[in-house]
Amino acid sequence: MVRVKRGTTAHRRRKNVLKDTKGFRWGRKSKYRLAKDALRHAWEYAFRDRKANKRNFRRAWQVSIGAAATTQGLNYSTLIHGLKKNNIQIDRKILAELAKNHPTIFQKVIEKVK
Repeated sequence: MVRVKRGTTAHRRRKNVLKDTKGFRWGRKSKYRLAKDALRHAWEYAFRDRKANKRNFRRAWQVSIGAAATTQGLNYSTLIHGLKKNNIQIDRKILAELAKNHPTIFQKVIEKVK
């Protein structure tokens, strides 16, 4: 009878878990039990923070748009209201980019709103 060597699937699974924990600190990169637990938390945080990232970026765009609009004599809410009223469809990401890198174009947008 042929000898059956077992554990190839389990070994592959453990190897993949340890591969995913590369760069973790202390024993969580090399010990399977600690690595498995660390990965579970890491994936949970990654899922949560993908959503939080969107909120944080939007908040940052709003701050930079508000700061640039204030220099032109407008506040943020008036600017956004004017954009909607005049049917100018520029999202906040692009507006923040214009305010930061292309102030002349941003000034033209504000003149349209006023």
